[in-house]
Amino acid sequence: MDTTKLLRLLVSTWNVGGVQPSRELDLDDWLQTKETSYDIYVLGFQEIVPLSAKNVIGPEKSSVATRWNSLIGSTLNRRNQCFHCIASKQMVGILVSVWVRDDLIQHLRHPSVSSIGCGIMGFLGNKGSVSVRFLLHKTSFCFICCHLASGGRRGDEMQRNSHAMEILSRTSFTKTCSSTSSPQKILDHDRVILLGDLNYRISLPESETRLLVQQKEWNVLLEKDQLRTEAAAGGAFEGWQEGNILFSPTYKYYPNSDEYYGCVHGKKHEKRRAPAWCDRILWYGKGVKLNRYERCEARLSDHRAVRAILTVEVESTK
Repeated sequence: MDTTKLLRLLVSTWNVGGVQPSRELDLDDWLQTKETSYDIYVLGFQEIVPLSAKNVIGPEKSSVATRWNSLIGSTLNRRNQCFHCIASKQMVGILVSVWVRDDLIQHLRHPSVSSIGCGIMGFLGNKGSVSVRFLLHKTSFCFICCHLASGGRRGDEMQRNSHAMEILSRTSFTKTCSSTSSPQKILDHDRVILLGDLNYRISLPESETRLLVQQKEWNVLLEKDQLRTEAAAGGAFEGWQEGNILFSPTYKYYPNSDEYYGCVHGKKHEKRRAPAWCDRILWYGKGVKLNRYERCEARLSDHRAVRAILTVEVESTK
């Protein structure tokens, strides 16, 4: 007889702008380890290394991913907690790291990763996705960490749509003996969650965007949010779900500052960057309940991290 269990997940995406973490970087607030503990942590990063030609074409700098994972592990495993990293995969600047509570490990099978490059020449890894899938009890999970095409010019959203469609169509996982329990394509999984710097902007003049941000007119801005308008028009992410956005745009800040880029007078020769909700978390299908959707306030880079607290249904045999 099957029963339904409820698991609590913390899912977060963070574009760290090529800034390497110091050994003293405090992750307690981001991972909420002083407040509570979750069953699964899914942490996605973009730009863990600068997206230079050397980093895109040359050998991977795994030492940076190792440092992030070390910090995450030491943060999660304080206070008599025990979590295991069941998957960690880097592609250039994208890193996904999945941590599972100790007592769930025995019920986890078929972990697999798939990386899709959509960047330079259509296949290099400066843009694209790293996805992780596994089977927990009788429920299949798929997490997709993305970094889509950048650019604030009119029409750049079409390239983001194209990247999203490529990721969904090209991502494929290793086939196992029991093919019914370990799907190969993203949308064939029972629980599907996508996170990342999707780079969608706000389709308004820069000055108007800045004024509305100052006034905290989120609903007016979200009517012109490209992700929402493209999803409604069927351009990309049609049928996906997202929580209500009740927080300030997460891009673009001066590093170590609460000032949006371009707001400081006297700084010449800066590229103008209107604020935008670039960093998002979406899910597809049933069995996922959103409890909280929020931004985090670590000032490490020009982005703020975004975090979703989810309750997820898992089918198990009694």
